[in-house]
This record gives sequence, C-alpha cells and structure tokens, in this order.
Amino acid sequence: MIDKALFALPGVRKVFPILAGLAILQAVVILGQALFLSGAITQLWQGQGFKATLPLILGFFICFLAREGVSFIRQKFLDGLAYKLSMNLREELLDKIFKLGPTLAADMGSGSLTATTIAGIEQVESYIKLVLSKVLNMMIVPVLLLVAIIVLDWESSIVLVVAFPFAIIFMILLGYAAQGRASRQYRSYMLLSNHFLDSLRGISTLKYFGLSKSYANSIYRTSERFRKATMSTLRMAMLSTFALDFFATLSVATVALFLGLKLMDGHILLFPALAVLILAPEYFLPLREFASDYHATLNGKNALKSVNDILSADEQVQENLENSVQWMQSSTLTLQNVTKIYETGRGVQDVTAEISGFQKVAIVGASGSGKSTLLSMLSGFLMPTAGEFQINVDKKFSSLTDENWRKSLSFIPQNTYIFAGTLRENLAFYAPEATDDEILQAADLAGLSELVNTIGLSSKIGASGRTLSGGQMQRVALARAFLSNTRNILLLDEPTAHLDIETELEIKENILPLLENKLVFLATHRLHWLPQMDVVIVLNEGKVEGIGSHEQLLAENSYYQQLIKEMRG
Repeated sequence: MIDKALFALPGVRKVFPILAGLAILQAVVILGQALFLSGAITQLWQGQGFKATLPLILGFFICFLAREGVSFIRQKFLDGLAYKLSMNLREELLDKIFKLGPTLAADMGSGSLTATTIAGIEQVESYIKLVLSKVLNMMIVPVLLLVAIIVLDWESSIVLVVAFPFAIIFMILLGYAAQGRASRQYRSYMLLSNHFLDSLRGISTLKYFGLSKSYANSIYRTSERFRKATMSTLRMAMLSTFALDFFATLSVATVALFLGLKLMDGHILLFPALAVLILAPEYFLPLREFASDYHATLNGKNALKSVNDILSADEQVQENLENSVQWMQSSTLTLQNVTKIYETGRGVQDVTAEISGFQKVAIVGASGSGKSTLLSMLSGFLMPTAGEFQINVDKKFSSLTDENWRKSLSFIPQNTYIFAGTLRENLAFYAPEATDDEILQAADLAGLSELVNTIGLSSKIGASGRTLSGGQMQRVALARAFLSNTRNILLLDEPTAHLDIETELEIKENILPLLENKLVFLATHRLHWLPQMDVVIVLNEGKVEGIGSHEQLLAENSYYQQLIKEMRG
C-alpha cells in the first residue's frame, strides 16, 4: 500500500515530527470543536440565554479556524516539500537517462520513458503529499479522539474500537485487489504511450502505403484496453470507499442508538452524549479521507517504482580513460571477439577487427544483421556481453562505455533531433562555447547558409519554433560535427536513409570533406558510399562475413557479391 522507497527520499524522515505535531494539534482543535459545540447546545437546551453561551460559540469558531489553519499550513508545507522532492527526482532521472543512453529508450520505449519522466513524476508528487499528510493523520488523530471518547463514555468507545479494525481489514483486502488492477492499468498506460508515439512517428509511412485507417484499429484496441483497466481500477477504488463509508456510518449509527437509549434511561448526561456523537464521525474521517484518494496513491506508487527501476539500473559507464581520446594517424582500435546477444537471441557475435589511423570504416549488411548494435557498442552506449576493446597498445577495456570516450565522438544519426531553442544553440550542440563566426563557418560547410541568412542564428527552431525539412535537419547534424574541433571520431548511422536521392547526393558532397583526418564508422545500406570507404565490415545475421576494402570484397567475398546484387535490386 505504501512504498518504502518513499521514506528513503532525502528529508522525508525529518518532516515526520513536524507532521506529527500538526496531526496532534488537529486532534486537539477537533476535540475543542466538539466540546465547545456540545456545551453551547447543552446550555441552550437548559434554557440559558445566548449571552451565556456566546463564549462557547466563540470557542467553537476559534477551534474551527484553527483546524482550517492547521490544514492550510500542512498543505502548503507538503506542497513545497513534494515539489522540491519531485524536481530533484526528475533531475536525477534525466541525468540517469542521459548516462544510460539510447539503449534505455530502446528497451523501455520512448513513449513509456517520456510518460514516466513527465506524468510519472507528477503522480509521484501527488503521492508524496497524500501519503505524508493522510497516513500520519490516520495513525494519530483517531487514537487521541478515542482517548477523549473513553473519558466521556467508555461504553460507546467499545463500538468504535471493534469497528475500526474491521474497516482496516476490508480496506487492506480491497486494497490488494485495487493494487493489482492499478498495476495492470499503469502497464496499459505505458503500452499506450509507446503505441501512440510510434504511431505518430510512422503516420507518414502508414499514409504513404494506405494503411493509416487500418492501423487506427490497433490504436483503438490499445486505448480500449487502457480504458477497461482504468474503469476496473476505479470500480475497485469506489468499492473500497463504499466499504469504509458503510462501516463508519453503521458504527456512528450504533453509537447514536446506544446514546439515545442511555439518555432516555438517564444513564448519561446530554453534554457527554453530544460530544461523543460529534466525535464519532471525526474518529473515522482520517481513514475515509485516505480511502478517497487511494487510487491516486496507487498511481503514484507505481510511478515511483518505475522511476526507481530506472535510477537503480546499472549505468555501465566506466572511467578507464583519464582524458578524451584525440585520434591520430598512429592510433589503433582493436576489437577482439566483441559480442552482444539480446534476450531474443539476436545481436552480433565474435567481431574481430583492427582499425588504425584516419580510416573510413563502413558497416554493411541486410536489415537486422546487427549494424546498429555494433555501432552502439562503438559509440559507448551499449555494453558487450563478451569480448574486449583495445585502444593503442596498452589499454584494454571490456567495453567503450566510458564518459571520456563519448566526449571524443561526434554522432550523426538517421533522424537528427532538433532541440527547442535557437538555431545557434542547436548548431553549437557539441561546442557550446563556439563563437558566431565559427558557427557561421560550420553552417556554410554544411550547406545551411541560406537558412541562416533567412532566419538568423537567434531564431527559434524545434518545438514551438520554425519547422525544418529533413534535409535541413541533417545539415544541422553535419554542422554540429563540423564545428567540433576536438571530436575526431565520427559515427554515422544511415545518415541519408530517409532523404530523396537529390538531397542525399547533395548532403553526401558536404559529408565527404568532414571524413578527412578522422576515424569514421558508417553504418549504411547505400551502395554509393562504399567506394569511398577504406574498410568494409560485412555482417550477416550478427556474424562477420568479411572485412576488407570494397574492391577486395567485391572480387573475393561471395556473400558481399550477393549482398551488392540484392541492394541493387
């Protein structure tokens, strides 16, 4: 019901004394309300004038205002605490996501990861406020009110003492059922997030092939699954609330019945009877308030678990390199039986190769052959399951997941991401300290001069800004790589795969100068790149079928010959 990880958040345990003190103060003012109100009604019943009861009425209103003041102070305090903790949690989460790299998004799904980072943290914030405020109230207020009821009429307290555990038991039983359904609902929500984002990304392709309408049925089925899971969870939450309301109402009615009978027999005075009758609903109120928000706490608990699962994931980031690598003509990179096998059994196996100096290395193969997997290991975002890497002659590593290695790289992906910001900020992604002159020179090399002259470096692009075409986005990626003077290891993952042939050939002309005096790895299935490559690594279902120059493989390697024929159609 309550995640222990909540109490491990920094500063949570320190606020318990403050919240406990506020809960005790709330119980005292509730008791004051009951006693002042009972006294005023009793005096009026006995025929005393309004002036005589005025002090009691004022006392009631003072306690009422004090109760509201305590609730306001607690709420403001918890709002600030929950906001601070959730913001810290979001910063830790984002930092962890960046350290884990794109493999996390691939495993978890971009939609699910985004939902956890945005909506999930908001649910955790609500969870912190609800649990810290209502759990302590539920533990403290009923106990103090029960003591007062025992003093006023111990027989009535027996009914309340017996009913309270039954209410707790039913809440626990129904709570476990609700928790299972809430977990299923949360998983459906994560699945829907992934499905929806994938649909948005592929809508143009689906529309091109005339499948957009038929694919809408898939989205409908996923959303229906989420709707049914949500309604099922809400039904269980309402049933839990009804059970608590039933026991609370039945207990209060029983207490009222016995008090009425005792009043008629003269076994109790009006003042204590009224006080007990007023305190009885207050006795169950903290439990009922907790039950009313139980569904929200379950969502927050599931969200907190998802966040902690990411935060506890092994970063796999080593610190073997003291500085970033400045690749030179004399530098060497050796791959010795490098292997990465996924749970599905696919991946790459036993990749052995030696790359030296400023070489251009192409990684080719059919779809699913392991090109992106090998490139992810070379970029330091994926941990191999076996094998080792050696940089120069004296440094061997089980992986390249090293922060300084990553700082040595420039990466041009298939789909360039444009951040919500100015054109200047996007171009200077790898070199934020670059001057405007350097940025303009890099933009000119990448063929972006016309765009820069049209909108200027200070114009907003990306979300809520100017939209760029696919060719312009790829040129932004090129300019980022051109601008970096210290990163001379370049990785390209199908950099022109989604462009038309005219734009592709134009961008290729801009890319070729960028490849000089660098170590370059290019994953591609486009034939026109291969003659410009020094080394070609041929993959077939995760295994290396050949390594050599394009001309050598074309003359000697039968699989490469077959692959070239298939690429040509």
